[in-house]
Amino acid sequence: MITDIKRLSGLQKVAILFTILGEGLSITLLKELSKTDIRKVRSVVRDMDSVSFGVKKRVIEEFYYSFVSEKFQAEDGGEDEPKKPFEFLDDLTDEQLISMVLPEDTKVKAIVMAQVSAEKRKKVLDRLDPEEKGRVLIEMGTLNEVPLGAIVSVASDLQEKSHFLPKTVAFSRGGGKEVAEILSEMEPDDESKYLEAISREAPALADEIKKYHLKWEDIFEYFPDNIIRDLMNSVELDLIAMGMKGMDEAVVSRVIENLPQKKQAMFEPIEGAVSKREVDNARKGIIQAAKQMEKDGAFNLEDYVGGGEMVE
Repeated sequence: MITDIKRLSGLQKVAILFTILGEGLSITLLKELSKTDIRKVRSVVRDMDSVSFGVKKRVIEEFYYSFVSEKFQAEDGGEDEPKKPFEFLDDLTDEQLISMVLPEDTKVKAIVMAQVSAEKRKKVLDRLDPEEKGRVLIEMGTLNEVPLGAIVSVASDLQEKSHFLPKTVAFSRGGGKEVAEILSEMEPDDESKYLEAISREAPALADEIKKYHLKWEDIFEYFPDNIIRDLMNSVELDLIAMGMKGMDEAVVSRVIENLPQKKQAMFEPIEGAVSKREVDNARKGIIQAAKQMEKDGAFNLEDYVGGGEMVE
């Protein structure tokens, strides 16, 4: 059994190509072979059964690099060295790789999984149903039985398909920030109800939401006086008065103390009955002003409300 590629002559390497790719395809690719060369190759083909699988694999890769690799060359690097057959996979994002692999049959999935990093492999396998994942794992354990010509063909086909994958994945996968934005658009009662449900069913998501979601109570529990001062100075006085309706006297006093003197003198609490919607709308207006301040770089919400348990 030949286990060292260095022991092979050029003639023997070509004979291995004949056994793997077939004589017709090999002759087409190796156009410089004369009829005499072909006869010599045929005479040693039957002896190639004594060459190990690993050596045959090295031969096909050597051939591939030398004769087919133009299809896999980087177009912008001017590289002298050809890429490995599956090297293009390294340039794909996780989503691109998943998008390309999922429609393929089990054997192709297994071949690809054997080429990528453990991290990428896990992300792809996690998107498969349990039965298919099991089949892929079994196939990965028997890849040494796959003809090397077939592996080269898979690399070529997938590399061609990769040209048609979107360069970026321009859609949202959701997450705490998106959920926080949705909650902010809800009526306060609904907002509280869903926050409670999320905190109960998905505590980790609740913690993530808190990094981006500002509730009315958070302003007075977490914000220092200087931010409250800037916030209240950025909204109309009647909005502040309506928002303060029903608030604890200590909170109202703190807000008034942080108003400019002119606004302090003009501040008049809302007397009598008002609708809950009016109060809620005023508070939402002040929350939106705070969010705008964050967008403008006045502060980072996560620095104040991003840690600890979610406050209801």
